[in-house]
Amino acid sequence: MDVLLGFLFFISFVVMIVGLINPKWVIRWGQDFSRKKVLLTYGIAAVAFVAISVIFSPPSDDLNNTNKSSSTTVAKKDVETEEVSPIKTIKTKVTRVVDGDTIEVNISGQTEKVRLIGVDTPETKHPSKPVQPYGPEAENYTHSQLEGKIVWLEKDVQELDKYNRVLAYVWLAQPSKVDDSEIREKLFNAKLLLDGYGQLLTIPPDVKYVDYFTKYQTEAKKNNKGLWAAPAMTATTLKTTATTQKSTAPQTYNNGGSSGGTTVYITNTGKKYHRDGCSYLKSKIPISLSDAKAQGYTPCSRCNPPN
Repeated sequence: MDVLLGFLFFISFVVMIVGLINPKWVIRWGQDFSRKKVLLTYGIAAVAFVAISVIFSPPSDDLNNTNKSSSTTVAKKDVETEEVSPIKTIKTKVTRVVDGDTIEVNISGQTEKVRLIGVDTPETKHPSKPVQPYGPEAENYTHSQLEGKIVWLEKDVQELDKYNRVLAYVWLAQPSKVDDSEIREKLFNAKLLLDGYGQLLTIPPDVKYVDYFTKYQTEAKKNNKGLWAAPAMTATTLKTTATTQKSTAPQTYNNGGSSGGTTVYITNTGKKYHRDGCSYLKSKIPISLSDAKAQGYTPCSRCNPPN
C-alpha cells in the first residue's frame, strides 16, 4: 500500500508541474485554465493521499511492538536451542581410568579420584586381593567409554568417601530431563549395571537413583548380561565380592540378589527392615535379610518381615 501511494503521489506531483507550465494540458473542465486551479487540484489530491496513508499505515508504536515481538521470538528460539539441564553438574575431563568403577579427572587444574555411586565392579587393582572374575572386562569397558572424554559429574549427599575419593554420578552428556530414557542413554553408572559389568551397591544417603539402578540390575540378570553370564561368576564368587566390599566401606548395603538369601527393604533413616509394600517404606532400599540383621536392623512390627 505504501509503495502504491508513493507512486500515485509522484505522478500527481509531475502533473502539478506540467499544469503550472500550461494549465490547459491538465485541466479539462470550465474555461478558467489557471495555475490557481492546478494548485487547488493538487492540494486536494495531496490531502487525500495523506489521509489514505494515515488510515492504512500501522502506527509507529505498532511497528515497534511488532519488531520487539519478532526480536523476542528469535531470542526465545536461540535460548531453546541451548539444552538446559535440570541437575547441577561439573564439566570435566577423564584423565585416567583406575578400574571399572573408579576414574581420575581434572577439576580446576587438580587431579581428583572419582568413585562412581551406586555400582561396584569386580576388583582388578585391590592391594591385597587377586583380580576378580570379569574385573578386566569391566575395566576395559570403562576405559573404552571414558578415557580422555569430557563428562559431567553429579554429586549426591556425601562429597567424599573414607578414601577421600569424590563420590559422583558420571554423565556422558548433560540430561535434558531426568527420566528412564535419559538415564539409560547418558548415565554411565547405569550403563555399567545395564550391560552387566557391575553389581548394585547402595550406600545411604547416596540413593538418588537406587530405584532405577535396582531395575537395571534385574534386567541385566534376566538377560544374562556380562558378569551374570560368566561361568566363573558363581553365586559363591558374587557373595565373596559383596563381602569384600562390605569390609572396606562402612554403611554398605548390598542388594539381596548379590549376596543371596531373602531380600528385605530398609529406609534412609529408619532402623527397621520391611517387606516389599510396607506402608512404612518411604525410601525403598533393597538389602539381604542377613545383611540387614548384621547391620543391626530389626523387623518391622507392622509388616512382620521374615526373621
